[in-house]
Amino acid sequence: MKHKLIYMDHAATTPIHPKVLEAMTPYFSRVFGNPSTIYAPGQEARKAVDESRATVADVLGCKPIEIIFTSGGTESDNTALKGVAFALQKEGNHIVTSAIEHHAVLHTCYYLEKFGFAVTYLPVDRYGMVSVEALGKAITDRTVVVSIMLANNEIGTIQPVSELAKAVKAQARGRKIVFHTDAVQGVGAIDMDVNKLGVDMLSLSAHKFHGPKGAGILYLRKGMPFLPQQMGGAQENNRRAGTENVPGIVGTAVALKMSAENREQNSQYCQRLRDRLIEGIRARIADVHLNGHPTQRLPNNANLSFQYVEGESILLHLDFLGVAASSGSACTSGSIEPSHVLVALGVPADLAHGSLRFTVGMDNTDEDVDYVLSVLPGIVERLRAMSPLAAAKGQSKKVDK
Repeated sequence: MKHKLIYMDHAATTPIHPKVLEAMTPYFSRVFGNPSTIYAPGQEARKAVDESRATVADVLGCKPIEIIFTSGGTESDNTALKGVAFALQKEGNHIVTSAIEHHAVLHTCYYLEKFGFAVTYLPVDRYGMVSVEALGKAITDRTVVVSIMLANNEIGTIQPVSELAKAVKAQARGRKIVFHTDAVQGVGAIDMDVNKLGVDMLSLSAHKFHGPKGAGILYLRKGMPFLPQQMGGAQENNRRAGTENVPGIVGTAVALKMSAENREQNSQYCQRLRDRLIEGIRARIADVHLNGHPTQRLPNNANLSFQYVEGESILLHLDFLGVAASSGSACTSGSIEPSHVLVALGVPADLAHGSLRFTVGMDNTDEDVDYVLSVLPGIVERLRAMSPLAAAKGQSKKVDK
């Protein structure tokens, strides 16, 4: 019989907060007007969109006109890179990013390469950090866009984005180089003030911070060159055509504001649970490796590799026992290839295949951690007992102190 569900995959998605759902509900029914219409129901919807834009801008420390509402993080990343790259193509065709970006950025870069853009994929160190010096050296007189994520979705490593942005501006020497950050995983853990971060574009996805799925944000600094990628209407100040998702926009704003207001308290709570989980696993299971930076990481992220076993096998056993975790990015689940992030860190392929990502949230408890610690060692031991390599190494029961 399954234990109650213990959800430890908050990096993949989060449950919508009751207050967010409550704020959204009227816009599914009573306030159903199209915000582009001039009669009362439409103008009521327009007011909700405008107020939500102002709320988001307040959290990000920017002007409301600099906010574009999208369908999520993937669209925000795609729109940011394509919109600026194509707008500046006559001035330059070079893009700089990192090897551990989300596929929403990497695949967009691959796409842009088909249109004559050259892309530099910066390596990272064993903790997943991008070198400020290496970024500065990568800038050329043809560079138009730099995209470095704020915090990695798999290993939780937090990049020194403000320092990276300063390095780009120093190398630009008056030329226009637009700095974008995929900040999807950072809300609720990192200050999202775009001026403190020093970024020109920033992407967010509402369902990562207890908002609705299918709703996102793109911050675009005023004055940045930008070519809209979705045509057919004047919505979002002529930058993203299509009737606005009013309930989603309202929910996004409420969720973002709540996350910002509770950031310090939530971060401390999640970090305590995360540390208990990491320490407990390492005390009970042999040959476990922590992936990502030991301290400069998201407070809720624990990415661990278990030697001699497959991460997917562990996940299936955990699921049977009522624990939801992940083997990496939710967008690449089902892939038989090892994580591109772990490979970039230099993790051997066999060890990368044995990785698990636990991401805790405010709905988790100490009892949840205790339960995982009670069942995970047995799962790993049973799987290693079936592994010829583990048996040969005599590692099936050894505890790593």
